[in-house]
Amino acid sequence: MKKFFQEIKADIKFKSAGPGQKLTESVGEKAPKEKPSQLPARQPRQGPTNEAQMAAAAALARLEQKQPRARGPTSQDSIRNQVRKELRAEATVSGNPEAPGNNTVHEPKEEGSAHLAVPGVYFTCPLTGAILRKDQRDARIREAILMHFSTDPVAASIMKIHTFNKDRDRVKLGVDTIAKYLDNIHLHPEEEKYRKIKVQNKVFQERIHCLEGTHEFFEAIGFQKVLLPIPDQEGPEEFYVLSEAALAQPQSLERHKEQLLSAEPVRATLARQRRVFRPSPLASQFDLPTDFFNLTAEEIKREQRLRSEAVERLSVLRTKAMREREEQREMRKYTYTLLRVRLPDGCLLQGTFYARERVAALYGFVREALQNDWLPFELLASGGQKLSEDENLAFNECGLVPSALLTFSWDMAVLEDIRAAGTQPDTSILKPELLSAIEKL
Repeated sequence: MKKFFQEIKADIKFKSAGPGQKLTESVGEKAPKEKPSQLPARQPRQGPTNEAQMAAAAALARLEQKQPRARGPTSQDSIRNQVRKELRAEATVSGNPEAPGNNTVHEPKEEGSAHLAVPGVYFTCPLTGAILRKDQRDARIREAILMHFSTDPVAASIMKIHTFNKDRDRVKLGVDTIAKYLDNIHLHPEEEKYRKIKVQNKVFQERIHCLEGTHEFFEAIGFQKVLLPIPDQEGPEEFYVLSEAALAQPQSLERHKEQLLSAEPVRATLARQRRVFRPSPLASQFDLPTDFFNLTAEEIKREQRLRSEAVERLSVLRTKAMREREEQREMRKYTYTLLRVRLPDGCLLQGTFYARERVAALYGFVREALQNDWLPFELLASGGQKLSEDENLAFNECGLVPSALLTFSWDMAVLEDIRAAGTQPDTSILKPELLSAIEKL
């Protein structure tokens, strides 16, 4: 573009330079100069021609194409930005810069801190009674099951089938097929063909051979693996054949079948870590370890998906019922919850629970700690909300995650009825062995 205007200026300057001079003329020979009577009036400068204007416009268009234009916000972008601004504004008003709403999110603390409400989340192995960390559960249970083969191989093989294989549908299909084999033997004890199971059979390979523990189960209940000849076939085939000793005890086969059908996976149980604290003004403060906040890979993916859906949902108007359902869905992302119950004497009873456990589990936990567990009582959440033992509600559905402080109260109406009957109930709270281990919060 600059070169184009330079050419136009040079052309105008050349035309205004006056007449030229032939190269054959002598330098000394000069044409006589005529003195004009007056200087000619300066001609006004002419504008560029139409062709020049068209060329300049084309050049400008090419320059504009080379420079990227900033993309203006779309309607969806503006909606999302507005939603984010509103969320940040709500979080600022509520005093929590991390999340909107009024729910207090506890900051996870590092394990080993002196102020942790509980050292972590622990589990109990149902076979050995050992206390395990979260990352030790599967390995320790596997070891315990394998060690159990030396004492009870039938029970150990059943536990291995139900615990080591994670696909529950495939386990059910394999177990039902094994039960069918045993039913045929029980109904037709004289038929030899039912006492033999071909290992390379398609059904056996697809339903049973692929499961861990099935071969150990067959051997434990009396089957033996042998090679048998096949008519019209060169080499022998491998079969499971029921021994005569096992055939003579059909009741044992029936019992083993029922054990196999009714068994469940061996899972470590959550350790309650029951603790009793003296009265403290810090009862409502919970410093939780990272175990209460760590998410698995599947939970992280689910959380990302839920947040993306939340942005889309917030871009439209929502009813009160819709907001309440979304709040309950937000509570379901917690796996564990730490609960404290303030007793009438001010002492605090603390335990760890799954967030999906029912309120009845907390009532049972408290009742086990009471000196007189037959006396009726009530548990009240914050704000005086009564938690009924009969309601089939989970802790996350009641908003009692990832931690909560509840209040214990005797059912005074029932106590008055007991007193009216001439009996003075003993309302002593905790068992003596728990009081002897009381701690300072």
